[in-house]
Amino acid sequence: MPYPPESALSESLRLLRTRRFGTFWFASLLSSVGTWAQQVAQPWLLLSLGASSVLLGLDAFAMSAPVWLLTLAGGVLADRADRRLVIAGFQSVQMLCPIAIVVLLLTGAVQPWMIIALSLIVGITDALSMPSFSSIVPSIVERRQIGAGLALNSTQFNISRIGGPALAGVLMASVGAIGCFAVSAISYLPFIGVAVWILPRGRATSPDAAPADPLHPLQGLGALAHTPLLRNALQTTFCSSLLCGPLMTFCPVLIRNAFQGGAGQFSLAVSAFGCGGLLGAVSLLAISAQRDRSLLSGWFAALFGLTLVAAALVSWFWVLVGLLVVAGVAMSVTNTAANTLIQTAAPAPLRGQAVSLYMLAMRGGMALGSVLTGFSVHLLGIRPALLFNGLLAIAAQVFISRRPVRA
Repeated sequence: MPYPPESALSESLRLLRTRRFGTFWFASLLSSVGTWAQQVAQPWLLLSLGASSVLLGLDAFAMSAPVWLLTLAGGVLADRADRRLVIAGFQSVQMLCPIAIVVLLLTGAVQPWMIIALSLIVGITDALSMPSFSSIVPSIVERRQIGAGLALNSTQFNISRIGGPALAGVLMASVGAIGCFAVSAISYLPFIGVAVWILPRGRATSPDAAPADPLHPLQGLGALAHTPLLRNALQTTFCSSLLCGPLMTFCPVLIRNAFQGGAGQFSLAVSAFGCGGLLGAVSLLAISAQRDRSLLSGWFAALFGLTLVAAALVSWFWVLVGLLVVAGVAMSVTNTAANTLIQTAAPAPLRGQAVSLYMLAMRGGMALGSVLTGFSVHLLGIRPALLFNGLLAIAAQVFISRRPVRA
């Protein structure tokens, strides 16, 4: 029997009071705050170094493009290796990147190509470790709580989207961008420690699972990708990330060129997007697990495209801020609903590979969208480029949803 919204929300929030999930949630929040502080500082640092919109898109591409080559391997690692070692190892390497930027800023040797090269290292480590990271929640909650756990995880991510930019605004106004990168480096430590403590030792595959064929480590991907409901969720995630994801990548260009704003306005814009994401995640907590996640994901993907069209046309900054709240809601519901559907439907021995498909659709779509949008911004200008993306996103979602698919 489905729970009423109040019961679903109460049951979801009860997870935060459990020792393992609550500790993981808080450590993830601290880590995400540091990451978002860096995400605000980095594009403005590139712009201050004379980088063009093409280089801005290339930086985002470098951070996300490795998923095309490595995230499926990361899914195999999540299913077959010790996730504790995978996460601790790659996150430790990733932590060295903001430390390197701090050193470069202190010595005055920083150049745009160095920032982009370090973003590539972050992208490689992300691609290899994110399936293991994304598989943590299903590993520490019951199967019926996976949706609630993922929504709560999305909640902390969007809280950090509010707190991180706010912290970045204070740091950039006081000590400069170097403070944001230092905070980012420090924020890795609690998450690495908690991940090592919270995850079970050894391989993730259950002992009673059928033995995997070492010659075909990706043997489950074909079956997962050809399941109609999962295929629709992956297509929705990919198109939304490809066409709508670049909104925040090029938000600094939009604010600087169309609204004559600065870093303070950009921090406010990112925080508004985070507020919307938080609202979307909390709303999902109150929705019964029986509600069709595929339908939710599709409708909100279309809303994301419509919001992008409106953002390309508005002339007042505060209207843009309101639209970014709506965009945050749309992206949060689209991705979290699709992720919940994929992880709930996937067999436990293949969950890491299922997550890798989701990450490939989300991060891979955003990588490709960032570089393509970077060129269209360079050729057409920021407003026409965003308008084109938004219209195409709406058309793509209408095409994907033309024939409803049931589980």
